[in-house]
Amino acid sequence: MSTIDTSRAKPHAASHGHHDESYLASRGSLFSNIWDWCTTVDHKKIGVMYLFAVLILFFIGGLAAILVRLELFEPTRVVGGKVVGSLFQSLTAPEATSTAAGNNWYNRTFTLHGAIMVFMVIVPSVPASLGNFFLPIQIGAKDVAFPRLNLLSWYIYVIGSIFAVLSIILGGVDTGWTFYTPYSTLTDLGFSRVAIMVFAVFVLGFSSILTGLNFVVTVHKLRAPGMGWFDMPLFIWGVYSTAIIQVLATPVIGITLLLLCMERLFRIGIFDPSLGGDPVLYQHFFWFYSHPVVYVMILPGMAIISELIAVHARKRIFGYRAVAFASLGIAAVSFLVWGHHMFTGMGEMASFIFSGLTFLVAIPTAVKVFNWIATLYKGSIAINTPMLYALIFLFLFTIGGLTGLPLATLATDVHLHDSYFVVAHFHYVMMGGTIMAFVGGIHHWWPKMFGKMYAEKPAMVAAILVFIGFNLTFIPQFLMGAQGMPRRYASYVDDFHIYHQLSTYGSFLLLVGFLLHAFVLVHSLVAGKKAPANPWGGLTLEWATDSPPIAHNFHHEPIVTHGPYDYDSVVPPHWDPKDYPLPDQKQVAQIHAGH
Repeated sequence: MSTIDTSRAKPHAASHGHHDESYLASRGSLFSNIWDWCTTVDHKKIGVMYLFAVLILFFIGGLAAILVRLELFEPTRVVGGKVVGSLFQSLTAPEATSTAAGNNWYNRTFTLHGAIMVFMVIVPSVPASLGNFFLPIQIGAKDVAFPRLNLLSWYIYVIGSIFAVLSIILGGVDTGWTFYTPYSTLTDLGFSRVAIMVFAVFVLGFSSILTGLNFVVTVHKLRAPGMGWFDMPLFIWGVYSTAIIQVLATPVIGITLLLLCMERLFRIGIFDPSLGGDPVLYQHFFWFYSHPVVYVMILPGMAIISELIAVHARKRIFGYRAVAFASLGIAAVSFLVWGHHMFTGMGEMASFIFSGLTFLVAIPTAVKVFNWIATLYKGSIAINTPMLYALIFLFLFTIGGLTGLPLATLATDVHLHDSYFVVAHFHYVMMGGTIMAFVGGIHHWWPKMFGKMYAEKPAMVAAILVFIGFNLTFIPQFLMGAQGMPRRYASYVDDFHIYHQLSTYGSFLLLVGFLLHAFVLVHSLVAGKKAPANPWGGLTLEWATDSPPIAHNFHHEPIVTHGPYDYDSVVPPHWDPKDYPLPDQKQVAQIHAGH
């Protein structure tokens, strides 16, 4: 049995000439290649451009985080009329007797870190890069439903990022990544930096909506013959659920930020109490989008983990339909829990209801984690970089999920609100979840995307450094947050000094780990071995085509003849049956009949 049944397949109408070449094949001169990439509607090239843009912005956002950690390595104090312990103060106003200048740059730097990481890295990371590249291939399509719209989404993302960078070049903003009013309406009034940054996020939202719309239509209309809804890989289910949230929730933040710009520029009273507005209204609008967008960030990460665990454990995914429905369940519940960000400012009944709804999210999330662990049980686990990242995800994301419970509980949230406990929880979910899954996914699909293998051992060492560095960075933040250290302060009492120092050392280790990953991947592009078509033994459609794929993805229209995780009954494409002995099919049938 093979993934692509060519006996009944029709060749693509234009499956000749350059369409049978790798999508990375040169088009001739340097100018021809640049023009080809700038005007391409090939989903793979657009995915690759997103990938490198996201990685560059991840590096910039990471450097901002390192600067924040360096600032917090020592508490800022005024001793004998002199400011000591502040990196920013020593760089910008070393003779000043007030901490204002250093604190101002500290505020701008952590806002820069948050805005870049959330809106330009984590939100587009998986859907726009890996999703763009693999969603059409995994469902057997030649491209997305609207290729030109896909290219438009890319250029909107570029334009939005340019506005954000322009705001940074002009001096940055100090409102925090949430742009809470009245900070965003009253600060920095003599300049347009806040308006530019808010407008950048507004523009980026359009890219997100168009990409989500494209994916929804592609999944509905372009699945290969023989692929029903429950024959789709779980990566598709995750990206599809994400796309629904993107289409429904993003317009809300777009309108909100547009209103914010109008109030700031034209003094129309919407959120500013002095103009007759309501600042709490902004928080409701912001979190009605931004809590679902938490799942825009984590659902694609979960989708990657389903692929990593199934492929590298060589085992049928446990509870396929439960995992698929859990993705849709998380997407649905995500629209109902925005109020838990405002427990301290809401009435008792509203807080009680939102607290209960927040606990509801734990059910589909726990279903996924349980099913991944059950899939690993008695699997043929390959210890390599993608599997290491799958295990790192399970460990870190579980901590992130469990530490969300005291924040959903009214009594404990009052104590932990706006503390470093929240910062650590957020990073365990977003970075320990999405970013770890993203890095694991990059290593999983790197041979397919670029046709080159990477050095496995250095990549595994980098993964271990990242794991240790991450925990050393954020576990101390849980401890000092529980003891009352508020977030966003440049100075602190001596009791928290050791925690901040440990956290800073951890951030250095994280930096070393990610730099080693960058070196390994660049080295593979320059001197890596040629990748086989199916190095890991995967069963989904991307492993049936060439590495890297041809321009039209497949030489023949694929016809799906088995499930994406039938490892107990199907020899992986491009593998010799002698190297992949199948178990007795009668026993397999009896085992599955019992479930």
